[in-house]
Amino acid sequence: MRSALRFAAMALNLNVARQTKRSDLLGLLHKLRPLDCGVELIRLGRAGDGGYLVPDDLCGIDYCFSPGVGSSSEFEQHLADRNIRSFLADYSVESPSTDRAEFTFDRKYLGAFDADPYITLASWKDQYLRGYDGDLLLQMDIEGAEYEVILSAPSDLLDQFRILVIEFHSLHKLFDPFGFRLIAATFQKLLQSFHVVHIHPNNSCEIAKRGRIEVPGMMEFTFMNKKRVHRTSPRTQFPHRLDCDNFPLKTMLLPKCWYADL
Repeated sequence: MRSALRFAAMALNLNVARQTKRSDLLGLLHKLRPLDCGVELIRLGRAGDGGYLVPDDLCGIDYCFSPGVGSSSEFEQHLADRNIRSFLADYSVESPSTDRAEFTFDRKYLGAFDADPYITLASWKDQYLRGYDGDLLLQMDIEGAEYEVILSAPSDLLDQFRILVIEFHSLHKLFDPFGFRLIAATFQKLLQSFHVVHIHPNNSCEIAKRGRIEVPGMMEFTFMNKKRVHRTSPRTQFPHRLDCDNFPLKTMLLPKCWYADL
C-alpha cells in the first residue's frame, strides 16, 4: 500500500519518502560534537570563504593536499609562508589564482576511481609522495564528492593526515534515510581516527529543520588526529572568535543541536 501511494505521488511530481529516525539523527550529531583537544585554533586563509580554522599544530607537517581550488588560494599561501608545500587539484580551473614555487597543480577531479579526469586520493598521494610516512594535512572543498572520496580512501592513508579541513555539502539529506546512511558512514569512518574540533556553517545555504533539529546544508568541519590528542573537553561557545561569514549575507550560527543537548 505504501509503495502504491509513493508511486502515485511520483506521477504527480511529488516526493513522498520516509524520514530518518530522530534517535539516529541525534545519535550522529552527538558523535560529531566539537571537542577542545587542548590546542588553540588559528585561522588560515582570508576572512571569508576560503579561510578555515585549524589547530595550531602544524610544526612537522611538510605537505598539504588541497583538492578544490576555486578562485582563491590564500589558505595554501598561508601554509607556504610556513614552509608547507601544497598539492592542488581541480579540473574546473586552468590553474590556481596564485603561482608559488610551493604549489603543485593537477587539472584533475578527486574521485572514487582512477579514470581521467578523475584520480583517487591514494593515487594522487602516491604520484608525489610514494612511501612517504610523515604527517599530512588535507583541505577539501569538492562540491559533494567528499563522500565518495572518503569512503573509497584506505583507512591507513586517512590516518596519515594530522588535520582534516572538509566542507561537507547536502547535509540536509541527513533527514532522508538513504542520504543518512551515506553521510553517517562517511563521518563514522573519519571518527575512527579523528576528533571533530570545529564546525562552521556556510551562510550561503539554507537550514533544514525537523522540530528542534536544525541542519545547515553546507558546513566546514575541522578534524584532528586522535594520535595528537591527550585530553578532550566539550566546546560549547560558538561562533569561535576567529569565525567569519563565508559571504556578506546574514550571519548563520551553528545550531545548538550540534554541540549541546536539546
